[in-house]
Amino acid sequence: MIVEPLSQRTLTPYQYIPIYPYVPMKTDGSIEIHGSTEHAVQLEQSGQTLQAELLFLGVLNKCPNDAGASAGVARLAMLRGDPARALTFLEPARRAHPEVDQLVIDLALAHLATGSSTAAVSSLESALKQTPSHLLGWLLLGQIRDEMGDGAGANKAWYQAVTRAKRAGQWSDAQNTPAQLADVISQAKEKVRQSRRELFFGCYEDLRQKFGPQDLKRVDRALSGYLREWDATPSSTRQRPTFLYFPGLPDSPYQDPFAQPWAERLQAAFPAIREEALRVIAEDAVLPDFVEVPKGRRMLDYVSGEGPSPAWEAFFFYRHGERFDANHARCPLTSAVLESIDLCHINGQAPEILYSILRPGSRIMPHYGVSNVRLVMHLPLQVPRDCALNVLDAGEHHWQEGRLMMFDDTYLHEAWNRSTSTRVILLMDCWNPHLSAIERLAVRQLIETISALNPIVRAPTN
Repeated sequence: MIVEPLSQRTLTPYQYIPIYPYVPMKTDGSIEIHGSTEHAVQLEQSGQTLQAELLFLGVLNKCPNDAGASAGVARLAMLRGDPARALTFLEPARRAHPEVDQLVIDLALAHLATGSSTAAVSSLESALKQTPSHLLGWLLLGQIRDEMGDGAGANKAWYQAVTRAKRAGQWSDAQNTPAQLADVISQAKEKVRQSRRELFFGCYEDLRQKFGPQDLKRVDRALSGYLREWDATPSSTRQRPTFLYFPGLPDSPYQDPFAQPWAERLQAAFPAIREEALRVIAEDAVLPDFVEVPKGRRMLDYVSGEGPSPAWEAFFFYRHGERFDANHARCPLTSAVLESIDLCHINGQAPEILYSILRPGSRIMPHYGVSNVRLVMHLPLQVPRDCALNVLDAGEHHWQEGRLMMFDDTYLHEAWNRSTSTRVILLMDCWNPHLSAIERLAVRQLIETISALNPIVRAPTN
């Protein structure tokens, strides 16, 4: 392992990122071939490289593109300084075995040794689209991009390596960090730490230059808290934003909906919006679930209940900022109202606007929202008895048809429909009205920058 620049190194490419330990692999179930490959590796490790290569080639004669044998022949070619020969074995093997991580590194290093950094980057990026959890692939991509003078691309790759390793429980201490990679990983972590701060503070520098620093003090404070430069934990034990806490905003879970300048217009449209919503529900026997269940979780973690078929369904006008044109066309009066108000537009994130449909006997489990920079507005359209939103320790809110309510969903909250009828609400997220116009612009640019590096997971809102 070395950290020396590619342009200056005199060692083999395998000393840039160490070789993976050999892992025997079979492609046709043949014990004979499997054993031959293992024997070839043993010969190679004992210094008998010619005999090892002949045995690897014998395996490939019987089973072309065998992953272990292809990697072995390529490795020996690289050690002899013949990367072109290595590529002739690695490229078809990689196409035949896209699941083999070792071939990802080997192929990139062979391209590097031929002087083609561009081809190395291309092969790594292609592999990482298929297997984004490949930590060493991201690490090597960062190193190559750095040597190519692409500092921003390098930092993005290292950010992926470091954050994915953290989520996987890797690279946090000496026990789960490969010793031969410790220096490279340490440097990547430091680059990520430095570059994140520079990137995030710089993403709204244009606003600072135009309006001055005073108007952005709260945004700076929120960002430094996100970067853990101070403890940004809200004082209320029930408020825990899963992404970003913005200090200095009102700390009440329930807030006045008429703080929004467009609230009266929305509430006045209640009869037309209700009529369109009930028509859609009558026409569509099946509506999509609102919750996108992450891998490893169950719908019961989000929606449960004693009803015959507990469900939380949705008819979307916007989701994660994407406009559902067909649904707007089906509900033109609702659409016209929505398009006339100042929505919270953040690419890939907001707005989130829908008819929220909670079936009889359903309960939305307690959860937190992502950030207090936005609040959640409800226009209740059909509300049977025994339905409520509950912010824990702050009390229940029982919806009334046609009357707006607005709350901060970063407080722990739940909702239920204990009746035998369906509850329907027009649900929408909206800017916290206590943000200034300049703060909104800065927050939007900041969130879009962060989410471009690493998607922000949104919790459901009631």
